[in-house]
Amino acid sequence: MSHETKMTTGSNDKLHDLVRIKEQQHLGGGHHRIQEQHEKGKLTARERIDIFLDPGSFEEIGSLVEHNCNHFRMAEEKYPGDAVITGCGTVNGRKTFVFAQDFTVFGGSLSVASAEKICKLMDLAARVGAPIVGLLDSGGARIQEGVDSLSGCGEIFMRNTCYSGVIPQISVIMGPCAGAAVYSPALTDFIFMVEGTGQMYITGPNVIKYVTGEEVTFEQLGAAEVHASQSGNCHFVAKSEKECLEMVRRLLSFLPQNNREKPPAVAWDNETEVADEELLSLVPSDSHMAYDMKKVIRRVVDRGDFMEVHADFGQSMITGFARMAGMTVGIVAQQPLYFAGAINVDAADKAARFVRFCDCFNIPLITFVDVPGYMPSVEEERRGIIRHGAKLLFAYSEATVPKISLILRKAYGGGYVAMSSKSLRTDLNYAWPNAEIAVMGPMGAINILYHSAVEKSDDPEGTTKKLLEEYKDEFVNPYVAAAGGHLDDVIDPRLTRSKLIKALKLLENKTDTNPNKKHGNIPL
Repeated sequence: MSHETKMTTGSNDKLHDLVRIKEQQHLGGGHHRIQEQHEKGKLTARERIDIFLDPGSFEEIGSLVEHNCNHFRMAEEKYPGDAVITGCGTVNGRKTFVFAQDFTVFGGSLSVASAEKICKLMDLAARVGAPIVGLLDSGGARIQEGVDSLSGCGEIFMRNTCYSGVIPQISVIMGPCAGAAVYSPALTDFIFMVEGTGQMYITGPNVIKYVTGEEVTFEQLGAAEVHASQSGNCHFVAKSEKECLEMVRRLLSFLPQNNREKPPAVAWDNETEVADEELLSLVPSDSHMAYDMKKVIRRVVDRGDFMEVHADFGQSMITGFARMAGMTVGIVAQQPLYFAGAINVDAADKAARFVRFCDCFNIPLITFVDVPGYMPSVEEERRGIIRHGAKLLFAYSEATVPKISLILRKAYGGGYVAMSSKSLRTDLNYAWPNAEIAVMGPMGAINILYHSAVEKSDDPEGTTKKLLEEYKDEFVNPYVAAAGGHLDDVIDPRLTRSKLIKALKLLENKTDTNPNKKHGNIPL
């Protein structure tokens, strides 16, 4: 056989080896484990990536990495890529890094090799300046690797922290996420969960029963609904994996690639904004009557398209993303349907975190205000409403992005101050003509200021009514606040959209800074 023939034969053999390895790699833990995954109603890691990224855009990184563990006969079972798939592709044409834990390989458990792959991807995403999305489906740290696997968790946590506010970080819980591993998603910006399959918990039901005697199921402990409505750990819930991945794609469409960019804008061809008569009837003039603030928001934003964040948690507050004349904005608003829009512990936490995210990534903030104040109750005081409420004040005060607020109906006491008031460096503050702005509601003020006068009156009801009118004229109406410079304008409700768009354009090139410091000490 000639030298040339030997070289060709050798090259072909190596090519066949590569093809075989690639085939093995795409099978993960094997056909039977893929079938088990499908029987649970779950997709495989590669199927998830294919749905999430633009077709044909995925470039895998670290595809041949294998674990180095020799304990418990682990050396006999190795898979190319180990238990996580890492790489980069595009979402709607924009670069996005992604890693997907492969449950068919050792239950997706985090090994040293898997952790190193994830860390390298995170470092690369930060250097490139692009979002990173984790598709999580894992039994936790790999027990066979002991403390080394826990150290791998720590390396990931450190990068989650260092790159917070540098690139968007998104976690998608598509299967179990347990033990130390849950702290990585908790450190990211947004968490998505899939109903029925996504679960998060520090310790499982068996451990809890052993330690405390409590009996609980996996669903009761860490299901999507629990984290979306009670713990507040989950921002978005989807009914299926495909729906969930589409939701992540939608969220990314609102976000910049990194903290050095402005958020993406889309073309907006409707330059003529017409008065919206519907806005006159959506908000009752009686401040005690409830209404749905989301209806107002959808009347004001482009095409009524509003992506709500944390919809089932802290429901007296609304947060989410929308566009105004094609420009991405973050929206914070009261929801009078819950606790009359009062700010409780959960609502304060929810809004503060959202405000800080928007500030990290240069997203202008619009705040719709209808707040009776902080929630008055013994329970809220004991839960720490003072400390949690201060987070909201801290977040708005610290934010340097364009800030616009609109008082629709009422803004009383500390709630007025906290909801992006002029005192907190808000750039433009507006109110509707019926807005009430005061230290407290008119009736409460009358009861304090004129209690004895009403008691001594021959006509307490008539006296109270007269005093209420006088109080409203002298202290509460928005023209008093405007005269004192606390409002920049009182606007026609029908022109709300056009007024907000003009304000955004006015603030488009705003720059602002905070005093030079390492970082502030937010009241956590």
